Amino acid sequence: MEPDTEIVKLDSIDAYNNLYGLEAKHPLVTVIDLTKATKVVNHVRIDYSVYALFLKNGTNCTLKYGRQAYDYQEGSIVSFSPGQQVSVDMEIDEIAPDVTGIMFHPDLIYKTPLASKIKEYRFFDYSQREALHLSADERRIFTQCLQQINEEISHPIDKHTAGIVASQIQLLLDYVTRFYERQFITRKTVNSNILNKFESSLREYLKSGQSMAGLPTVSYFAAAAHLTPGYFSDLIKRETGLTPQEIISRHIIELAKQRLADSKDDVSVIAYELGFQHPQHFSRMFKRGTGISPTLFRKNTIAATTIR
Repeated sequence: MEPDTEIVKLDSIDAYNNLYGLEAKHPLVTVIDLTKATKVVNHVRIDYSVYALFLKNGTNCTLKYGRQAYDYQEGSIVSFSPGQQVSVDMEIDEIAPDVTGIMFHPDLIYKTPLASKIKEYRFFDYSQREALHLSADERRIFTQCLQQINEEISHPIDKHTAGIVASQIQLLLDYVTRFYERQFITRKTVNSNILNKFESSLREYLKSGQSMAGLPTVSYFAAAAHLTPGYFSDLIKRETGLTPQEIISRHIIELAKQRLADSKDDVSVIAYELGFQHPQHFSRMFKRGTGISPTLFRKNTIAATTIR
């Protein structure tokens, strides 16, 4: 972070509206159109305590999460959730970016069906190269959803407002989920390369003995691919039907089978060599994956070899 970068705490919708000089229609949600902003904000780091989705219509705004720039081209969406910090840098100080979107406070969805579902929208934790690129039809649907929400919050607030707006936001988030699933499909070549690199890196990790320093983690391989664990996991699940953790576990179990069959080492020794601090954790994973304990697997293997 540059020394002169200002940190702005967004702990309310009013804080955002005041930052950009936008009209406030509801204390817990706002539909954003930065072309109507009366203030231009640049070279700041925004600390989010709210949820937000932004659709970039122009090309003069760059967002960074940590040191990495988002793949935030014209016609793409990025999303943020409470606890994230994002830097905003624009090419021209005097011109507000052509950005539309929505921002809502967690209190808005309290006691609504969306509150129990919000964690399922994993794209809120995506970052860096993981922006969603919309087609013309998808951009139209996104814009229509914003218009419906804006129309609802333009009316006087009553006891139905929060529930209606929360359901409209949930519809919007469901569409974004659908759009991301389409993007996973259209980026199949890139995704296949990431999958192949993951599997080869995992094999090398286990073969080289790195696992003795600790079990391989999803975060480790996601970082190697320059992706967040959430996006990486969704990509791998989309390609294989399995989570990265399931793939890691399968590789560990296959290696464990080899060690149990080819050596007389104690099960606890094999467990430590595979990266387990506690042998019982290894035994639980092995039994969960094979249906039998490591000891019984070895016994059955020896028996089968003797019969042959």
